[in-house]
Amino acid sequence: MADVAAVNSLPADALRFCILTATRADETRSARWREIDLEARTWTIPDKRMKADEEHTVPLSDAALTILVKLRSEHTEANDYVFAMPHGRPFHHGAMRNVANRLRPTIELTVHGFRSCFRDWCGDETDTPREIAEAALAHKLGGVEGAYRRGTALQKRRALMESWATHCGVGTVVPFKRTG
Repeated sequence: MADVAAVNSLPADALRFCILTATRADETRSARWREIDLEARTWTIPDKRMKADEEHTVPLSDAALTILVKLRSEHTEANDYVFAMPHGRPFHHGAMRNVANRLRPTIELTVHGFRSCFRDWCGDETDTPREIAEAALAHKLGGVEGAYRRGTALQKRRALMESWATHCGVGTVVPFKRTG
């Protein structure tokens, strides 16, 4: 994360935000200011942009908010995209991956892999209940469990995302070797 933070580019800001929010690359790349509530510290992604076709509210950590506040000062009312290029549209879909791969050229990274890192961290390094970790990733719970689970656990997810941001800021990078 420190290496990504040292890169001064919109895709690098988006990559950091994507990692901190544990969202998908296209959800981040297409984020709009009208979805962000800085006061409530949330980002509500509409159902039409979600893989599960259900609206998802992401609690924003202090670190994620810092990125947004920086970008907000550069925002023009004519452009609603949070990560807008000068032409007013989001950057190329592979731009965040390119940032990561320039920083770690010997490892083939994917942006989606950071979601997997988040899930592994939740399961291996925290006492986060499975359903809270899955809700943070906007995964649907199946069967009876999914039928009965109607709450969003927003406050529990908020604490989780703050802990994730702390981990990202001070955690040790462990290189993973590709198998197979």
